[in-house]
Amino acid sequence: MYLRGNKWNMTRRTRRPSSPWRLAGLVILIGAAIYFNQFVIPNTPMMLGPTPTPTTSPEAFINEAESLFSQGKLLPAIRAYDQAIQADPQNRANYVAMARAQIFAQQYEEALESAERALLGNESYAHAHAVRGWALTFLKDYFPAEVSIKRALELDPNNALAHAFYAELLIVRGEYGDREKAIEESRLAVSLAPSQLEPLRGRAIVLTQTGNYQEAIESYKAAININKNIADLYMGLGYNYRALDDYGQAIEYFSQANALNPSDAIPDLEISRIYAAVGDFGKSVQYAENAVNDDPENPHRYGNLGIRLYQSGQMEEASQILAYAIRGGTSEEGVVVRGLPLNYGFEAQYYWFYGFALAKSIPPKCDEAVPIFQALLTGVPDDADAVYNANFGLDLCREAMNASILPSEATPSP
Repeated sequence: MYLRGNKWNMTRRTRRPSSPWRLAGLVILIGAAIYFNQFVIPNTPMMLGPTPTPTTSPEAFINEAESLFSQGKLLPAIRAYDQAIQADPQNRANYVAMARAQIFAQQYEEALESAERALLGNESYAHAHAVRGWALTFLKDYFPAEVSIKRALELDPNNALAHAFYAELLIVRGEYGDREKAIEESRLAVSLAPSQLEPLRGRAIVLTQTGNYQEAIESYKAAININKNIADLYMGLGYNYRALDDYGQAIEYFSQANALNPSDAIPDLEISRIYAAVGDFGKSVQYAENAVNDDPENPHRYGNLGIRLYQSGQMEEASQILAYAIRGGTSEEGVVVRGLPLNYGFEAQYYWFYGFALAKSIPPKCDEAVPIFQALLTGVPDDADAVYNANFGLDLCREAMNASILPSEATPSP
C-alpha cells in the first residue's frame, strides 16, 4: 500500500513557474472589466425593450369625454371617447357614447359607423340598435332606421331612447298615420325617462311639428336644464319662437346656438331670414354672408345671400351671387360650387330671384333673364308661386324692351 502511494506521489507533474507576461495580461483584463462595469454599462441605453411609461386608464378617458360633452365641447369629447375605445376595444358602451356625441356634432355617417361597430359580435345590444336607427334618421334613410329602432324595442321594450328616436323618425318622415304614433311614442319616452335629454328633445320635436309651440319651448328648456351646451336645443327654441312671431327671442336663441357651434351655417342662415322678414336688409345680408363663409361649397347659402342682396336693392351683386347657386362656378376664394338644377322649393325661388336681378340690372339683362323665366314655366308648372313670378318677370322684360325702343320712335324726323 505504501509503495503504491509513494509511486503516485513520485509520478505527479511538477507545476511550472508562471510567466510574467501572462500575469501582466491578466492584470490588464481585470482592469478593463472593472472600467467597463463602472463607466460603460451605466451610460449605455437599454436595448432590450421600451422604457416603461405611465398609461391612462379607459375610465379616465370616459370621465374626460363625459365632462367635455357636458360642456358642449363635442369634438374633443369624441376624441376622448376614441381614446377610451383604443384603451379598451371590448367595451361596446364607448362606441355608442361616441355615436351619440357624433350625432350632436352633426357627424351622422361617423355616428352610424360607431353604432355598427358596437354591434359587431353583439347583435343583442339594444342601445346600439337604437342609436344606429337615430343616425339613419338624420341621413334620411328611413326604412332601415325603423328596422333598427324596432329591433331595439324588441330587445328592450322599455328603452326610453329607442322610443324617443322612434317618435323623431315618425314625425320627420311624415307619412300618413305617423303623427299619432309619434305623439304616443314621445309621451312614452318621457314617462320612462323624464330627466333624460333625448326623450325631452324628441318630445319637443313632436310638439313643434304638431304646432304646440309653447309646450315645445318648455320641453326644450327642460332638456337644456340637463345640458345647457348643446347647440341643437337652442336651434329648436329659435324655431319655436319664430313660429310664435317672437323674433327677438328667436334671434337670441339662434345666436346662442351659433356661439356654441360657430362653424355651423344654419344659425346665421335663420337669423338672416328673420332680419329679412322684419325689413332689416342690411343685417340680413350680413348674416347671409356669414353663412356663406361657414359653408362656402353649399349653393343654397349663395341662393339665400343672393335673395337678401336683391331685397336690399343690390341687383348686380345679387345676380352674380345667385349665378353660383344656379350655374355653379369657382368663388374668388377658389372654392368650387356646384349649381342646383331647377326643382320645386328653394331652388325655384333662387331661379326667379336670379331672373328678377338680371331684369332689373342697369342696363337690363333680359337676354339672360327670359330663358330663366321660361325654364320656370316648363320646369315647375305646379308651383303657383314660381309660375306667377315667372310671368311677372317676363312682363318686366317686355316693359324694359319697350322702354328701350320708345325714345327712338318718339324722336321727330328732321
